Amino acid sequence: MAYTKQENQAVYILHTYPFKETSLIVELFTQPLGRVSVVAKGARRPRSSLRGMLQSFQGLQATWSGNQELKTLHSLEWSNALISLEGDALVCGFYMNELLLRLLPREDPHEKLFDFYDRAIKKLAEGKALAVVLRQFELNLLQELGYQVPLDRDINGESIDLNCNYFYAVGYGASKIKKNSDAINVSGKTLIDMAKNYYDDATTEKQSKQLMRYLIAFYLGDKPLNSKKLFTELETD
Repeated sequence: MAYTKQENQAVYILHTYPFKETSLIVELFTQPLGRVSVVAKGARRPRSSLRGMLQSFQGLQATWSGNQELKTLHSLEWSNALISLEGDALVCGFYMNELLLRLLPREDPHEKLFDFYDRAIKKLAEGKALAVVLRQFELNLLQELGYQVPLDRDINGESIDLNCNYFYAVGYGASKIKKNSDAINVSGKTLIDMAKNYYDDATTEKQSKQLMRYLIAFYLGDKPLNSKKLFTELETD
């Protein structure tokens, strides 16, 4: 594998964990290459220049290199004003990070997804409607990763009827007849609202949460999210 170097690329930090005595493994979400794992050598030393910069939810510029799956981090620089997530917004941020860690393969470029994440983090920091921010991010995430989430047409290719109720099954979409035992009920209006990125209606907000939980749970598989407990508490407040 050829030696590669990426310089001054836009990144966010998704997670860090100890590596050897003084270093850290850092999971980066990068604009050009998607998720990248790097080793921050000596980052746990008190005088390390990287120590104070390895923070989640902060826009950074990073330089790294290597020809293996685990790269070497050389430098980090601030690229935006510091972002502060607190309380429920912080829980949402951890949830988004864990979704990326679980669903996004390493070095699978998704520049649009990076932009979606960047906007979502900024909305959380501004105190925007948290549930709406999560629904938009979850839907963008699945669609960008190539999972089918049809919203404007049913399984027969017919336009969704505003006044009908549907059964929605993962991998198929909406049907007026229940095709799968685990399909969930959702109104045509909710599906149309979601397709238009509109979540102000109370029923749409409730049903979109149920639909996205159902879809996310399927793609995550049996291993639960570490942030699930905190996230569930937030959603049931």
